[in-house]
Amino acid sequence: MMCTPNTTNDLGLTDANSSCNCGTHDHGTTKQSTVASPTATTENYLVTGMTCSHCVASVTEELSALPGVESVNVQLNAGAPSRVTVASNTTLDIDAVRTAIDEAGYELAGTER
Repeated sequence: MMCTPNTTNDLGLTDANSSCNCGTHDHGTTKQSTVASPTATTENYLVTGMTCSHCVASVTEELSALPGVESVNVQLNAGAPSRVTVASNTTLDIDAVRTAIDEAGYELAGTER
């Protein structure tokens, strides 16, 4: 008889005190990022409405699709604006950034230097 171990690794991504309204099951606080080149231009945006890792993934996916984007780093702050840092090899048009965030289902609240 073959025995398969039932092992789980707690990665510490779930905040038991937070609630999420995004409708998915992979909840938690997380930071998603990729490495940007040393010559990349970096901009910080404040985004409202994100509450979990699914929200982070949605915003990251939409922003990563913009021409010139090399990396996206999200500092999730459920209940307040989250900081989204975008590194690109060109200056991004704010309207394109706003549209990408809107497409993900969230709102651009402003920029941060």
